[in-house]
Amino acid sequence: MSQIKADDQLAADDDVVTLREANSALRAQNIKQQRELAALQEQLAALRAELEGRAVGHTANDDPGTTHGERTTGAAAPAPTASPTPSAGFPSQPPAVAPSDGPPATAAAATPPPPASQPPPAPRAPPRHGLSRAQAERYSRHLLLPAFGVVAQERLCRGSVLVVGCGGLGSPVAMYLAAAGVGRLGLVDHDTVDVSNLHRQVLHATSRVGLHKAVSGRLTCAAINPTIQIETHTCGFTPATALPLADLYDVVVDASDNPATRYLVSDACVVAGKPLVSAAAVGTDGQLTVYNWGEDGPCYRCLFPESPSPENCSRCGEAGVLGVVPGIMGCLQALESIKILAGVGDVSSKKMTIFDALAGRFTSVRLRGRNPACVACGSCPTLTRTSLPAYDYVLFTGQPPDDGPPEDLRLIDPRVRLTPEQVARLLAEEAEAAAAAEEAAEASAAAVTAAAAAAPPAAGGASQDGEEGMPDRVSTGITEGGSSTSGLDLERAQSREGVGSNPGGSCDGGGGGGGGAGGEGRQRRRRRTMFLDVRPQAQYDVMALPGVVHVPYERLEQRLPEVLAMLGVGAAAAGAVSAEAVGSPPSSSSSAAAAAAAGETASKAAPPPPLPSAGAAGRDAQVDGGPATGPSGPAAALNGTSTSGGAAAAAAPAAVSGGGVELEAGPGAARPRVVVLCRRGNNSQRVVARLAGLGVERVTDMRGGYAAWAREVDPRMPLL
Repeated sequence: MSQIKADDQLAADDDVVTLREANSALRAQNIKQQRELAALQEQLAALRAELEGRAVGHTANDDPGTTHGERTTGAAAPAPTASPTPSAGFPSQPPAVAPSDGPPATAAAATPPPPASQPPPAPRAPPRHGLSRAQAERYSRHLLLPAFGVVAQERLCRGSVLVVGCGGLGSPVAMYLAAAGVGRLGLVDHDTVDVSNLHRQVLHATSRVGLHKAVSGRLTCAAINPTIQIETHTCGFTPATALPLADLYDVVVDASDNPATRYLVSDACVVAGKPLVSAAAVGTDGQLTVYNWGEDGPCYRCLFPESPSPENCSRCGEAGVLGVVPGIMGCLQALESIKILAGVGDVSSKKMTIFDALAGRFTSVRLRGRNPACVACGSCPTLTRTSLPAYDYVLFTGQPPDDGPPEDLRLIDPRVRLTPEQVARLLAEEAEAAAAAEEAAEASAAAVTAAAAAAPPAAGGASQDGEEGMPDRVSTGITEGGSSTSGLDLERAQSREGVGSNPGGSCDGGGGGGGGAGGEGRQRRRRRTMFLDVRPQAQYDVMALPGVVHVPYERLEQRLPEVLAMLGVGAAAAGAVSAEAVGSPPSSSSSAAAAAAAGETASKAAPPPPLPSAGAAGRDAQVDGGPATGPSGPAAALNGTSTSGGAAAAAAPAAVSGGGVELEAGPGAARPRVVVLCRRGNNSQRVVARLAGLGVERVTDMRGGYAAWAREVDPRMPLL
């Protein structure tokens, strides 16, 4: 019996220990849930204040004696919404069990004293800052930094930033500023999300294609940090709205993609007295600087008083961009904004940071100070609050305030240009001719093989050796590959054509026997249309129509003698072109007509000097509408100027009209018809004018280029 009692006592003791452990675990879980509830109440109060639009008074500057060069001036952002917890600091741990109903005094008197085993409540630690407990926990890694700390975080939470542009640069800027706790964030854009944006504009998602970028950005930033105030401005940054928007924020971030907006943002920041964090990214290069900061900080106009020509401004839609490059530059913009608002670190004023992604190299270049003759920030500025809203930035820069495609050129008579449907019919005819020629070649080869088999052995061996190469010559001729080979290179095409030995006759060098008259007719029909693709190599590698001869536009002048030889142009014209030095001026004996025929296009001009970062992508790229030489904005102005093809534009209509495009020409034409293809139909017009001026007849291009082909003929082709 005593053993049974002992066992029962041990079991009871074990139960007591288990219950105590369970009670402690429940008490800890209850405390954790109470803290989470307090944090949710703070977030709910902040969101409710934003929805109700309550105006909170502006707080004073922490350092009242500082100047604009040391701290940001202007209207401060609304102070963080007060916490619904007992204090703005760290509240004491709530009780494990909620008090019972009834009058507070009676309940307090009736509450028995805690057991001796329960520890007394810890004393309250008064906060030494103005952050709430939820803010301190959210930004705790900032507070632990000796170089940043709680004072800098408080300044950041009271600051405000306006981000102009929610694209590749604006995406990381907005996301990191929201995560860092900027009190008020403004997002400005006028565009909608496109699928081509998603590889670099991480602020948006596939499900938001077609949604306004500013609205999409607000959704992303609110999901990252719902405790800050986010404002959207969907009408864009225009001369009419520039100053009212700049006045509302402490710092402005220029994340735009065109010169017109860059000049406008800079002028507005100068007039409003706000620092401007500017960056640019295109291709594999980027750059960053801070304008209008400090006593002698220059503005954008100080460095670039004249707008660069459109031919020297590369845009992502034309030259391309590696998606991570604007992400890196946008992160640097967010960093500079945080340093300005928090008052820490060395702001990148009066220096430009240039990033070469392929080399993995950052280069810092010193910039001159403020220009006294600057029309925006000089001693006698002409751009003021009165004159800025009426200033025509599109007229000043010659470019629209967006990243759209270049304006369509009209260098040749539109009546002689082909539509994509007409080009498709020509390609179909070429395919039919190629199939017929292949059947004839196979029949001829079979006949030769049969004749060789019926001959005596000795003679048959010699005949077999002599005729064995005929099918190879037929199958490798330009007529064979012209309709079925995708992306035929110029050298292969020239060798298959037999240039030099028989430029204007049969495409096969020794194919006179076996084909007959009918075979010669088919060959001339098959090669009467030559499709000349002048897009850059990068675009050509993505897709190309079958049977094209690829000569990049930037190399046309170097390869022009070969092209003319393929087209059967007289030796005098080809020799004259060969004698020209690329980029050399015409001789004094040349007439005006010869100069126009020579077509002084941009491809003949020597390329402008590279960017200081020595990036090669923008320097070598060639796009419809002009050569791409580097990033837009500051980098574009650092480059030299190039010719724009004005002579070719002036001479083109007469030259092309004189050649006359005959869409239904028969197989007996003396020279092949030429159809020039490019991306959008601008560079193809330049090439048509050049070839027509050199005597090439029946030369035309496809209106709208590959972009029109993808829209009107083949929707499966990617629209770059």
